[in-house]
Formats: sequence, C-alpha cells, structure tokens
Amino acid sequence: MGEPSLKDTIGNLKVSEEVLATIAKMAAGEVKGVAQVTCENSNIKGLWAKAIRRNPVGIELNGDIATVNICLDLYQGVSIPDVSLAVQNSVKSAIQSMTGITVSKVNIVVQGIAFESESGEEH
Repeated sequence: MGEPSLKDTIGNLKVSEEVLATIAKMAAGEVKGVAQVTCENSNIKGLWAKAIRRNPVGIELNGDIATVNICLDLYQGVSIPDVSLAVQNSVKSAIQSMTGITVSKVNIVVQGIAFESESGEEH
C-alpha cells in the first residue's frame, strides 16, 4: 500500500458561507471610498424597510469555487469604477488567502451614496 495523502491524514476543511460573507464584508469595508456594506434602501421608511432588507453579502459556492455578490454605499465624489475594482480585488484576495477557496467573481451593487455631514465627517 502507498503512503496516505496529507488530506487523508489530516482530514477535510469546510468553511461556511457565513464565514466567507463575514470575510468579504470586512475586506470591502476597509476599502477607501466605501461608506458601508449594506442592502438597505434608505428611501423607504418603517415596516417596509424591515420587510425588504436582505443580506448585503451573498455567497454562491460551487465546489471550491465561490461567487460573491455584495451591496455597497459609497461616499459622494469617489470614482465608482475605481472603488468597485478595489473592492473586488480586496474581497477576492481576502477570501482566497484566508480560506484557500477560489473566488471566480465578485459582483458589486452600488446601493447608495453617502454624503458628508455638516461637521465634515463622512458617515
């Protein structure tokens, strides 16, 4: 009989979609120009807003290949294509380096624009 492979000796690693979503959310939130990772519609008030909220990060796994869908609010005045590309690269790099799972796509939905407050702080 041959030598057992490392995979057989040590076991298997499984990472939940929730963990991948958390990694993606943190990586996206660190990109300059991203106000928040959210899928809330700030124009809808009250109970309707609660009823239509959805997870801002969606993960689709096909074996060891992931597709990430992420909703963002960006700050006013930033270049949407530049920030989106930076988020795509950051999310892909974070997930791949932390989990070893290949990320095939990072789809971005710019949900809204955040404006600076009167004190000059960005929220």
